[in-house]
Amino acid sequence: MNDFKNTNEILDFAIDNEQKAVDFYNQLAANARNEHMQKTFEEFAREEMAHKAKLLQIKTEGILTLAQGVIIDLKLADYMVRTEPSTNMSYEQALVLAMKREKAAFKLYLMLAEKAESAELKALFLALAQEESRHKLRFEIEYDEHVLREN
Repeated sequence: MNDFKNTNEILDFAIDNEQKAVDFYNQLAANARNEHMQKTFEEFAREEMAHKAKLLQIKTEGILTLAQGVIIDLKLADYMVRTEPSTNMSYEQALVLAMKREKAAFKLYLMLAEKAESAELKALFLALAQEESRHKLRFEIEYDEHVLREN
């Protein structure tokens, strides 16, 4: 983990990671084998872009208020084998990879919350962690409905 000197460095790091997530989901969408898979990944790319926009707004204007609540964790990603992105990934492989990335983003925001200089920034990172957890849950549900039930 990086040693951050100030809030702007933390925000820059988080903004960069959100852009990487946007690129990741756009790549998966471009390589999707069916329309459902393509739309799912495009939707996640848009949501990650919204996260980036929130962080950019915070950096330039101040703290935003985000919804809070508890997100269920089915922990399916904890039991999956690591999968690297490729152009010929199956839907199952793409979902597993997406779950792993969302789990990693969740952990990242929890760590960033620990490093936050203010209560407001800490709350923001905890809220973003919660949104990443919600994304992971959506992929777990998709996996359960379209992979596990088919086998």
